Amino acid sequence: MSVLPTAKTQPTDEQLIERYLQGDEPALEALISRYLKPIYGFVHRCLAGSPEAADIAQETFIKAWRSLRRFDQTKKFKPWLYRIARNASLDHLKKNKIIPFAALEDDHGMQPGETIPDDRPLPDEIFEDSLSAQAVGSALGELAHEQRAVLVLRAESGLTFEEMSETLNEPLNTVKSRYRRALQALKKKLKPE
Repeated sequence: MSVLPTAKTQPTDEQLIERYLQGDEPALEALISRYLKPIYGFVHRCLAGSPEAADIAQETFIKAWRSLRRFDQTKKFKPWLYRIARNASLDHLKKNKIIPFAALEDDHGMQPGETIPDDRPLPDEIFEDSLSAQAVGSALGELAHEQRAVLVLRAESGLTFEEMSETLNEPLNTVKSRYRRALQALKKKLKPE
């Protein structure tokens, strides 16, 4: 009975980190290659398409590389890396003082003019009504940074709410609530006039 060769499995993030810490430089290159496009996409969305997105993504990997020896290997690498990207994006926005009005919240976490959810179609129903990716991208760019971040982490990066909570270093219910408000805000921006 012959045994068919199995496809070579990709090493996990943890295995790549361990190999790098033992002196295997290509392991770090493999880890960066794995996350280069997703992190750039996340930063690009967080910065609403800012031309500095590539620089901030590069800064993210430099910060991760410098901190990798101190990384708590009992934690997951992906949320840790996204947290670095989020913080680098926020630092950039603060440095350039780009704070959209939608980022303002009162003591109860409500935004000015925010109301109770209505019966209008959900965002995924609006997407099905053949809105273009450009319209969605434009509307996403108009959202507050925190709202863009949760939408991108969930939809494009595929993080669970628990991973998002760890990435954003915020309570799980806060992340879920912000995600809900972000969907409502996106839906409002995509609503046909």
